[in-house]
Amino acid sequence: MANIKLELVNLRKEFGELIAVDDMSLACEEGETMALLGPSGCGKSTTLNMIVGLEAPTSGDILIDGQSVLAVPPGQRNVGLVFQDYAVFTHMNVRRNLEYGLRVRGMERADIDREVAKVASFLHLEHQLDYKPLELGASELQRVAIGRTLVTNPEILLLDEPLSNLEAEMRNQMRRELRRIQAETGQTIIYVTHDQIEALSLAHRIAVMDFGQLKQYDTAHNVYHYPDNTFVGSFLGNPPMNFVRGQFGRDAGRPIVAQDGSRIPVPEASTGGLSDGAEVIVGMRPETMVLAEAGDPAGFTASVIAVEPQGPETVLTVRIGESNLKLIVETGTQADEGSDITIRPDADLLALFDSASGVRLKG
Repeated sequence: MANIKLELVNLRKEFGELIAVDDMSLACEEGETMALLGPSGCGKSTTLNMIVGLEAPTSGDILIDGQSVLAVPPGQRNVGLVFQDYAVFTHMNVRRNLEYGLRVRGMERADIDREVAKVASFLHLEHQLDYKPLELGASELQRVAIGRTLVTNPEILLLDEPLSNLEAEMRNQMRRELRRIQAETGQTIIYVTHDQIEALSLAHRIAVMDFGQLKQYDTAHNVYHYPDNTFVGSFLGNPPMNFVRGQFGRDAGRPIVAQDGSRIPVPEASTGGLSDGAEVIVGMRPETMVLAEAGDPAGFTASVIAVEPQGPETVLTVRIGESNLKLIVETGTQADEGSDITIRPDADLLALFDSASGVRLKG
């Protein structure tokens, strides 16, 4: 069993009447990358600041290797923080930036040189050691910021929106770099982002937050494919998960959700305890639905209202009852605007949510 490196226990942070983080509990294993994901203002950065010690929690506890660090000053927690804006010293060259934390700790010169050379080589900065920050590109600056933290060998590396200032291609490059860093060092990483692609591509586990509350904490696969609530389903995915409100019932014994005369067949396994007429929400991701033959008992009929080719894929907007849905199909699939098509959702990935709370119903 893997060791728990970081544990948050009923963590809460109040700023006056504002509850920035509300009773948050989770555990991150040693060597994992965990993403804190959510919209701006949801409490991600406040959580990060409490872990590093820049903010004191109102209540709850923070454990590193099973020991509370609430009474430990920030500089003694052995937690490294890389900021969104790089925060490198512009008057120092790359070498001096990388060695700064080691000099502060009083390390011997020979040891400093050895550690700086090792990190510079690892991050492909060995040829920029004498450069000033103003002579570097954005991705190089970000590597300097990460290297300055890595060289101190932190127990946990905290990254606060580290790629948000980069252009798209540089973000892709740095995502590959971060995956390599984690794989080769085994570093435990806590990664704050509002970008779902970054979270899904980098993290072993994702903590989805909204208004200070933890909405779901699970593997990246489960958070995406099996959202615990409609917020998580709507926040992840592009296009996001489709939702259809309707009434649960049965048609010739087969479970369905009906809306305005339209009927969506749903898997029996997801309907445990539902009574006829119960208000529910059907959740279906755009890429988990396929076109089927008319009359398919596992499908439903929808009208095509828009066709948007996007290279190898095409996004169809279809209407069923009072709801518009997005469907991703291969470009060239026969589906004309104004026509009716039959859609069969993947029964294993279709979800039912309570209409009032938005919480996923368990079979």
